[in-house]
Amino acid sequence: MIDHSALCDQIEAIARDAGKAILAIYNTDFDVRRKEDASPVTEADEKAEAVILEGLARVAQGIPVVAEESVAAGHIPDISGGRFWLVDPLDGTKEFVNRNGEFTVNIALVEDGEPVLGVVYAPATGRMFCGTGATARTATRGADGTFPAAAPIAARMAPADGLTVVASRSHRDYKTEEFLKDYPVKELKAAGSSLKLCLVAAGEADMYPRLGRTMEWDIAAGHAVLRAAGGSVTTVDGGPFRYGKPGFENPFFIAWGRR
Repeated sequence: MIDHSALCDQIEAIARDAGKAILAIYNTDFDVRRKEDASPVTEADEKAEAVILEGLARVAQGIPVVAEESVAAGHIPDISGGRFWLVDPLDGTKEFVNRNGEFTVNIALVEDGEPVLGVVYAPATGRMFCGTGATARTATRGADGTFPAAAPIAARMAPADGLTVVASRSHRDYKTEEFLKDYPVKELKAAGSSLKLCLVAAGEADMYPRLGRTMEWDIAAGHAVLRAAGGSVTTVDGGPFRYGKPGFENPFFIAWGRR
């Protein structure tokens, strides 16, 4: 039996170490390459993933890890046991390349198709999110590099005067605009990476629609945080959202606050 609450602390420490590796490259004149799917990749993606894989092997031996860069290299573990990690070592590589700070380290534990633990860390801003069970929390790194005690967060009920919607900074398109015509939108915020899910979890937004291509490692950690905060992720038609799908590609989805 895994103690998810205790594991959260250990995964946060791994995410911080990965963040240090990322920032060491962020502050240099790094190179950007293209993978087979044309998405960008940098040395930071690869170094952060190595840190995470080593850390997970140390604290959670025997649980397979589905990690973005490893999968791109053809290394896909057997996840038929139903429990596995989903790792995106640097979510929002475009934000990293553009140096706007809106990129994250994502580590999620999936059990029987559901994200039961998630850590999302934004190294450039120092904001950390963790969620498991019915507990979601956030903390922001201080000027001295240490983290204060985490504060609990909770998704909110949509306010009567309209929704605050968060949308992708790099991938927003006309499909999102068309979808939102059916909702009373008061404010539209742009954000990068899995931070969008965390903003809904923290009650800073009410909805995040994604009507474009994503992979499971892009959103599992943020989904776990949102789920623990009382929100949800569904398919566009309201169906349940599951992990461990063939190819790890997601359908379009909507992240919701408390409903």
